[in-house]
Amino acid sequence: MDRTQPPHDLISGHDPDRALDLLLVNAPLRDYATRPRVNDFTLPVLGMGYIATYAAQRGGFNVGVLDAEAQGLPVSDVIRTVNVARPRWAGFNLLAPTYEISAAIAAALDPDIKVMLGGHQAKAMPAEILTDPRMVRCEALVIGEGETRVVELLADHRRRGDLPGVMWLDPILKTPVSGGRPGHSHHLAPPIDDLPFVDRCFLTQDPHLEAGRWEANMVGARGCPYDCSFCGAAVSANPDVTIRVRTPENVVAEMEHLRDTLSVTAFRFVDDLFLGARRVIHTMMDGFSRHRAGEWAVWDATGRINVLARESDEVLDRLVANGLREVALGIESGSERMLAYIDKRITQDMIRSTVTRLTGRGISVKGYFILGFPTETRAEMAQTVTLVRQLWELTDNAPGRFRSSVFEFRPYPGTPEWNRLMATGEYTPSQLLDYAAVDLTDQGVDEAMRGRDEFNFSSNIQFGEATVEEVRAALVELSRGEHQRRTVTM
Repeated sequence: MDRTQPPHDLISGHDPDRALDLLLVNAPLRDYATRPRVNDFTLPVLGMGYIATYAAQRGGFNVGVLDAEAQGLPVSDVIRTVNVARPRWAGFNLLAPTYEISAAIAAALDPDIKVMLGGHQAKAMPAEILTDPRMVRCEALVIGEGETRVVELLADHRRRGDLPGVMWLDPILKTPVSGGRPGHSHHLAPPIDDLPFVDRCFLTQDPHLEAGRWEANMVGARGCPYDCSFCGAAVSANPDVTIRVRTPENVVAEMEHLRDTLSVTAFRFVDDLFLGARRVIHTMMDGFSRHRAGEWAVWDATGRINVLARESDEVLDRLVANGLREVALGIESGSERMLAYIDKRITQDMIRSTVTRLTGRGISVKGYFILGFPTETRAEMAQTVTLVRQLWELTDNAPGRFRSSVFEFRPYPGTPEWNRLMATGEYTPSQLLDYAAVDLTDQGVDEAMRGRDEFNFSSNIQFGEATVEEVRAALVELSRGEHQRRTVTM
């Protein structure tokens, strides 16, 4: 960063002529002073966008977002930017891969800046975080959805004792304590249709131009009813989350608002339920049809194979008519045993049939896969590699394309898999959380790996039969194969 550049230029959404009430900081996945960022896009921080929008519109507070990951900032620049901006509060979304960097940033802030913490890591390990000496200035750790509680804290942080799901460290006893008084439980699950649409001024790269269309990210629901063992959204890891779905009218109204104000005609629904529950699919498609969304919009969404496999051809045709362009499916493994072990509730036949039916209608499919699961044998990992190649071949001549995205297994605290690993007695939390950024791009030279560089981090532990080196070799092989296919079709 140019040391003469005003740090406010790195902050999105705030009024630079007013004192900042809250600066939300999305920490970088690695220190980009050590190895610069090589890919040029990352998904927006919609959760921060919701909080910032609510605090600005409903509370009248001056809020900004510093997306250090999207901007590829070195840690020292993040610290300098926050300290020069001097917000009353700095808020961090704590995730397992970024926790250490977030803690280092928080520890280096000026003493008069109060710290607010949230995110999956805050929910999974609140006591450990509050007793971390680097988080000594944390005045509020917010568990779960934070919009309304953040506004209460900004108005007067002494209200934290009234607020459920807000924790802090007792200054005398040095032990974590929780707030919460009768009559305040509504803060835990704000009515989803009553929340304001995310003000895109808080998002660094949203909307963005993709294939000639302005594209924006959205959520149609909160919560997930499934319990995939590796996932931070697993229902057993989120007992506080009440599953809520937006009405089709509310969803379409936001789409039309983005079209009319920012020329957006492509959308990506990133929540787990948009195509993950039959009732939601049918309700949403009824609404999209009523509002004729398919005449002007295209959209992508996450889905569930076990749900889409049960839908009729008529329903899949309605998805096409209403603008569905691509569905992202968590396939994860080519082994029937591993699919049962991670509680995916799908089979190999279901996978092939669903992918074939979707791509045959012109709906593209993005399949997610994970290599190196605990207990996975080399033969089972090879089955996953084989399945990816079979899906490539099955869909080569289909009007919709299939693409794969492959990851190395990583344990996340609070998930069923984390609990299973801890129950073995073979690991400590610090071992499982010792993530490191792995350069599979050969310093940016390997074009096939550049686009996924932000996802290449690892605890460097062998969890299955295959070694870490074998897992990465298979991951690179599949990623290069996918890149080659994409290059040929372009």
